[in-house]
Amino acid sequence: MAQVSARKRIWGWFFFDWASQPYNTLLITFIFAPFVKELIDDGARAQSVWGFTVGAAGLTIALAAPILGAIADTYGNRLKWIWFFSAFYVLGAAGIWLANPVDLTLWVVLLCFAIGLVGMEFATIFTNSILPDLGTRKEIGRISGKGWAFGYLGGLVGLLIMLAFFAENAETGQTMLGRDPAFGLDPDQREGTRFVGPLTAIWYVVFMIPFFLWVKDPKVDAPKGGALKDAMRGLRSTIRSLPQTPSLFAYLASSMLYRDALNGMYFFGGIYAAGVLGWTVVDTGVFGILAIVSGALFAWLGGFADDYFGPKPVIRLCILVLCAVAISIVFVSRDSVFGIAVDPTSRLPDLAFYVVGAVIGAAGGVIQSASRTMMVRQARPDRMTEAFGLYALAGKATSFLAPLSVGVVTGLSGSQQIGVTPLIVLFLLGLLLLRWVHPEGENA
Repeated sequence: MAQVSARKRIWGWFFFDWASQPYNTLLITFIFAPFVKELIDDGARAQSVWGFTVGAAGLTIALAAPILGAIADTYGNRLKWIWFFSAFYVLGAAGIWLANPVDLTLWVVLLCFAIGLVGMEFATIFTNSILPDLGTRKEIGRISGKGWAFGYLGGLVGLLIMLAFFAENAETGQTMLGRDPAFGLDPDQREGTRFVGPLTAIWYVVFMIPFFLWVKDPKVDAPKGGALKDAMRGLRSTIRSLPQTPSLFAYLASSMLYRDALNGMYFFGGIYAAGVLGWTVVDTGVFGILAIVSGALFAWLGGFADDYFGPKPVIRLCILVLCAVAISIVFVSRDSVFGIAVDPTSRLPDLAFYVVGAVIGAAGGVIQSASRTMMVRQARPDRMTEAFGLYALAGKATSFLAPLSVGVVTGLSGSQQIGVTPLIVLFLLGLLLLRWVHPEGENA
């Protein structure tokens, strides 16, 4: 077999972001999430149910991620793990088709969504651990940023396809182009919108082909007997030594909080807009286009900033921006914008939320790209997959905190606006802990 060039290997790695991004874009944020609100027909209750679902999936990821990473570092074969969890992704996404409002079993649909989410997150652990193999320490920030930007573009193309040809308006039964859903899908049973699940699954299958063709694992020696026990022993040792590696410890804690808050914005953005502003799936999709375009542009630019300034100052700036956005969200509703009363028919609240979405997309893309390059700088080179398992643990150990706290505060207050205030606290705590993170980690 011909040797795969370094350039092809990088492009193959980029294609994971392209292939997997529609789960975030179409299911978590802009199409399926607001559709859940339509299925439940109560914004506050939908936000609570969504929070509990995402929180349960996050808890599963948190418990298993570092164990899987330790095993992979011992046994190698990261690609086999990606194959395995890709099956979860595809089956879970395809199951969204069952969200028939005429004959709905909601718990089955949400279980499918959770299975797909778990598959995506676990596959991401192993894919992220390949990043330091793609370039030098000075190059990985730019590589990460370009990959994230490429992923955003994949999400954008998928979203445009959904809005133009499938996702129907609940009132008119037509797509954004003013036509019936493609393939003769029945708008009365919301088959166009439900097709978001099968489309996401098919998209992943097709665009993971370059990844599996061009990305290769380095050869490793076959593990000796007792390797599994050695992997678990190594993981326990790593966890116990975290207090002796203060920079890594502080970074894991900081990223745990600010990434949880950012995910909260993604998870609840569509449902919030649907409930507070009365947006349809198509309205939310347009909002998504703006967020994704800004996210792709700034993730690409952020990669260059990451290489030049290092990831820490880039992360700090993004946290400040996202904290300001979280505060702004509370003051945007159909009746008022930043305390100024508006007519219920005014488009000003919609325009304000479009701007909010663009800023979330921009800062969110940059901070996620910079965060994984920061993890590379903090981790031991010989335990990289384990480190990204811990990174996933940090991202998911409290991943139930944002969804559940938003769900609880929303339920107690009966207000979606008040319900998002816990995100502000999480951003501020993450910013505080970042003070103890050394830019080069313990490897400096």
